[in-house]
Amino acid sequence: MALEQPTGKNDGQGSGRRNQNVPTPPPVSAATVTRMALYLRELQQLHRSGQVRIQSSVMAKRLGLNDSQVRRDLSCFGQFGQRGIGYSIPSLTKAIQAILGTDRSWNVVMIGAGNLGRALAGYRGFNQQNFRLAGIFDSDPEKVGTVLGALTIRSLQDLESVVESEKVDLAILAVPANSATLVAQRLEVAGVTGILNFAPVTVRTPGSGLTVVDVDLAVELQRLAFAVINQKNS
Repeated sequence: MALEQPTGKNDGQGSGRRNQNVPTPPPVSAATVTRMALYLRELQQLHRSGQVRIQSSVMAKRLGLNDSQVRRDLSCFGQFGQRGIGYSIPSLTKAIQAILGTDRSWNVVMIGAGNLGRALAGYRGFNQQNFRLAGIFDSDPEKVGTVLGALTIRSLQDLESVVESEKVDLAILAVPANSATLVAQRLEVAGVTGILNFAPVTVRTPGSGLTVVDVDLAVELQRLAFAVINQKNS
């Protein structure tokens, strides 16, 4: 079966609006979404190196997958590329950006300017993927008013006003476990719709309009240890 080039096109105006030509994708697994983000990262690296086409087998090899997995993942969202020719890297990059929602700019605030927060604030990948850090907040009076990267750390008292004035969509929580739920509730009331939670606790809020992704580094290390042990046993 020959596959076609994607038909959706970016408006190219940087308006911050989701590409209206790309159909709403069907429900897919979190693992598929994670792999789509990895495909995008690889495509962007290939584009910077000057390559214009790639085969599914090459993409799979770069990521330690099989080529049928790559094709299945992409088929969840439409038809891309041509048999025997492969995928246009610029076209597939734009299509995956639209699928993931990174064909627009997202304003983000970060709560917590401790060691983890400081490391995250310096991560250049945010800007490269259209995530703009619009504010950093902390409850420690000694940190408030100090400069971190390109921003001045602000008091948590300013959180709601900044979320409103900067039209913030997403937030990063890098706070202690006992503070995470309360801060998440404030963010939801203020209008934030998504939280990346680095606090070592599962965050739940009363409302239904908030999406939370938990990132617990200890849990990830446990998953890694499990994978290593099972690989040795097999």
